[in-house]
Amino acid sequence: MTLPAHAPNFAALPAAPWSSDHDETLRCVQVRQETHDVKTFVLAAAQPRSFRYLPGQFITLELDIAGTKVNRCYTLSSSPTRPDVVSITVKRVPGGLVSNWLHDNVQVGMSLGVMGPSGVFTCFEKPAKRYLFVSGGSGVTPLMSMTRALHDLASDADVVFVHCARTPADVLFAEELTLMARNMPKLRLAIVCENHTPGSSYAGHLGRLDGARLAHIAPDFMQRAVYTCGPAPFMGAVRTLLGAAGFDMQQYAEESFAFETLQAPTEQASPPATEPVASGVRSYTVQLQKTQQSFSCRENQTILQAASEAGVRLPSSCSSGACGTCKTQKLAGTVDMKHAGGIRQREVDQGWMLPCCSTPSSDVTLDR
Repeated sequence: MTLPAHAPNFAALPAAPWSSDHDETLRCVQVRQETHDVKTFVLAAAQPRSFRYLPGQFITLELDIAGTKVNRCYTLSSSPTRPDVVSITVKRVPGGLVSNWLHDNVQVGMSLGVMGPSGVFTCFEKPAKRYLFVSGGSGVTPLMSMTRALHDLASDADVVFVHCARTPADVLFAEELTLMARNMPKLRLAIVCENHTPGSSYAGHLGRLDGARLAHIAPDFMQRAVYTCGPAPFMGAVRTLLGAAGFDMQQYAEESFAFETLQAPTEQASPPATEPVASGVRSYTVQLQKTQQSFSCRENQTILQAASEAGVRLPSSCSSGACGTCKTQKLAGTVDMKHAGGIRQREVDQGWMLPCCSTPSSDVTLDR
């Protein structure tokens, strides 16, 4: 038997927690082909480290693709109950810059820049008596992380897990979910496929998830805490069917990081140009040193929004402080930044900031 190079010493005390503030990269130690267009990348630290995170959280990859720095968030599909490695599960997106680059380039031994973990999408922060997990396509990843953790902890949680896919060939983790359902008496699994795969022995639900089908799968869904992840139209459909049923949306949570299909945030984050400015609202000047551009920014809008309003394009992606794409060094001034894990504390201490989630509290000069 050959041991993996990243195998920890199980007889020793637990390794120190991994921190992206100190360990900026992770090394790919395994690539798994899950379906015809989905791969799982297993990542480990260069030195013995223990990964501590909440099931459902995400990491941000910092990649150099053809000389351009690109950041993307991917939910961890792994469970913190297995703390020596983490994994992300990535579906190829037609025309998607990062997903295709990962599939075509990442091999065992390769190092990737990583930040995080971050995020608040987890059932472990808000315990409930019963859960309904609803996933669409590769949106299964955070729910897979939660289910793996519940399984490893021998939980008796009452979970109905509905996983929707285009065809049986696109279903992710079917065998593992079936195994976990065998070990967890209160975990019930339902697969819903839009279309059949010719030659497949699939005999599960066929069609789209609607109110009638959901009521058939989980008759008590109105009494469950619902966690949904998938493409935006899929989550919109789930919200609609729950709303039509009179579901208490306080018991609903969703997550999506479909960065490959997002519009440029600078085109969607700006308020209408005709929006009136409330009296008494202060405005500050944002100066871009390298381009010698400047624009006005109100104290109640982000610098990215103000830049867009002024016709100044800044690099950006998530618009929520999660991915770090817009990271910029601040040369002067003060801002109020409310990020979601897209920047390291060490970087903040060095003067870096994220314009997408920062509002000015003085005139500001940026190194752009």
